[in-house]
Amino acid sequence: MGEQRESVVDGWREPVAAGVALGVVEPGRTATATTTSHHGEILQGVFDDAEGRLRRGLVSMPCHLHSARASFTPDPGAPLVVEPAGKLKARRAAEATLELLGHGDVGGYLELTGTVPSSRGFGSSTCDVLVAVLAVQGAFGRELPSSVIARLAVRAEIASDPLMFGGNPVLFAQRDGIVLEDFGCRLPRLAAVGFGTSATGTGIDTLSLPPAEYTPSDVVRFRDLRDQLRGALQRDDPAALGAVATASAELNQRNLPIPGLDRITALIRRTGAAGLQVAHSGDVASLLFDARQPDVERQREHARLLLADLGIKDVWRFTVGGPR
Repeated sequence: MGEQRESVVDGWREPVAAGVALGVVEPGRTATATTTSHHGEILQGVFDDAEGRLRRGLVSMPCHLHSARASFTPDPGAPLVVEPAGKLKARRAAEATLELLGHGDVGGYLELTGTVPSSRGFGSSTCDVLVAVLAVQGAFGRELPSSVIARLAVRAEIASDPLMFGGNPVLFAQRDGIVLEDFGCRLPRLAAVGFGTSATGTGIDTLSLPPAEYTPSDVVRFRDLRDQLRGALQRDDPAALGAVATASAELNQRNLPIPGLDRITALIRRTGAAGLQVAHSGDVASLLFDARQPDVERQREHARLLLADLGIKDVWRFTVGGPR
C-alpha cells in the first residue's frame, strides 16, 4: 500500500497513502459533479454549540429550481485553469482539495456552469465551491466526508451554506463549517411561492454586510425558535415550521431590511400561508404553504395576485420536503 502519511489543510487531517490510496493521476480523465441550490434560510441567528458556546448558525431552505455543474480534468505539473476565470472561490476550493488529497502539485482544467443567480440568496458561491470539490475528488476516485467538505467550503468562502449535507435540515455554523444539530428528519411537504424582495433584483453582496448583531434577549429567542423548529420537524408540521421562519425573518429585519415587510407578512393570513421564509443575506423570499392541502394551488395563485398588487412581479413556484 505504500508509506502512510497525512495531508493537512488548516488543521484538518486526511490520511493518505502513497500510490494506491492516492489514486493514479490520469491525464484526460474527467470527473463531473452537480448540485441544486437553496432558497435562503428557514432560521438564522446565534445558537449554543455542544459546549455551550454561542455560534452563528442557520437552517437552509432547499430549492431545486437552479443547479450548478463542474467538470475537472487533472493534468500533473500543469497550472490549474478555471473557467470562468472569475470563479475565485471555486478555485480556492479546488486548490485546497488537491492539497488535502495529496495532489498539491497537480493542476488541470476546472469548468463551472449552471443557472444559479448570484448574490440573491440561492447559494451560488456554495454551489460553485461544492461542485468544484466533488469534481476534484471524483477525478481521483475519492469521497471526502461531508464534514470535511464543509470545512473546505468555509476556507474558500469565509461563510458557507450547508448544501454538502443534502436536502434534510441541519443547523449549520456557516462561519465555522460545523453542524450544530442534525434534526434527523426531512422537511414537511411545502409548496412555496418565491419572489424577489428588492426593486432591482440585483441581489446583495453578502460578504460586504457586517455580521448581524444580536442582543441577549435575541439569544434566548433563537434558543426557543430552535426548539420550536425541532418540534415542527418531528411532527411534520408545516404551520409550526412556517411560524419559525416568519419569526426569524422579523428578528433579522433590522440587519437586512426587507422593503414593505409588514405588507408582505400580512399576506400570510390573507392567503392561508404557513409562514414567510426569507434569505437573510439576499433578496429572495417565499410564502410557504402546506402542500398537502387540497386547495394549495388556489392559495398559491391568490398569493401571486396579492404580491402583484404590492408591485412584486418577480415570482416563481417550487416544492420541497415530504416523501421522495
